[in-house]
Amino acid sequence: MAVPRILAALGCGFIFGLGLAISGMMNPAKVIGFLDVAGNWDPTLAFVMGGALLVAVPAYRLILGRGHPALAGAFSLPAKTRLDAPLVLGSALFGVGWGLVGFCPGPAVAAVVTGLPAVLGFVAAMVAGMALHAWISGERPVRKGSSEVASDSR
Repeated sequence: MAVPRILAALGCGFIFGLGLAISGMMNPAKVIGFLDVAGNWDPTLAFVMGGALLVAVPAYRLILGRGHPALAGAFSLPAKTRLDAPLVLGSALFGVGWGLVGFCPGPAVAAVVTGLPAVLGFVAAMVAGMALHAWISGERPVRKGSSEVASDSR
């Protein structure tokens, strides 16, 4: 990976983590309060999501109008466009897990810096679950190098 791509990834990750920390997404109690619409609902995360959508939707349209990303040879977009059983089941499992513990993968990884045992345990269980899924399904992630992606787009 070239130095500009590494620096861009580091900068984006830092800004993303900072946003998660400032918004309260790294606090499981706040997330569970947001998800508890029938009880003591905390609507503040709706404003966080709304603000993110206000920026992301137009930016997504604008960026996809370009020929390729600034630091890669081609966009990496999903090939599947249809809903299928694994997608629906995985989404349901994700939602149940998020509601039970108040963490989803991004905020959990960002919260690792706190060193809290509950966070470290969740991330360890998440990684183990990902490895177990890859082993059971036989799916192995295929990662192309930046030179391969650039040559595929020509």
